[in-house]
Amino acid sequence: MTLKSKVILPLLCVLMFGCDNSRIFEKYQGMDTGSWNIADTVSFDLPKISDSHKTIVGIKYNGDYEFRNLYLTYLLKDSLNQIIETQLLEIPLFDNKSGKPFGSGFGNTFTKYDTLPLLTSDPYSKIQLLQYMRMDEIIGIEAVGVKIVK
Repeated sequence: MTLKSKVILPLLCVLMFGCDNSRIFEKYQGMDTGSWNIADTVSFDLPKISDSHKTIVGIKYNGDYEFRNLYLTYLLKDSLNQIIETQLLEIPLFDNKSGKPFGSGFGNTFTKYDTLPLLTSDPYSKIQLLQYMRMDEIIGIEAVGVKIVK
């Protein structure tokens, strides 16, 4: 095998398998302080979506997070900024018995994905997320994101 083919073959594999045609939107917002204040709303403006899709929330957290789960509220808004759906969710981050983190990651940082159980079929153009842990500040949340796939 020549040097040229040793370089090109892995590059082609990365290009072929690295592209995700099912992803419509994916964006994360980092928490600058490593914590999520109760007054902080994480907001995502979405592209126009016309067909059925799956909406996923991603939570990037670390071992400093003190609880086994995260309660958050999501709000879906239409193009006029009117709320069309809101719901409180519980997302488990650590196993209740073993204390092991859910999701994928390495070291002290993990990412847990969970599907948003949307009830509406109305078009929406914004998703807002708020922490609902009944504490002013929750430590250990590094970023929150939204991913929309076909």
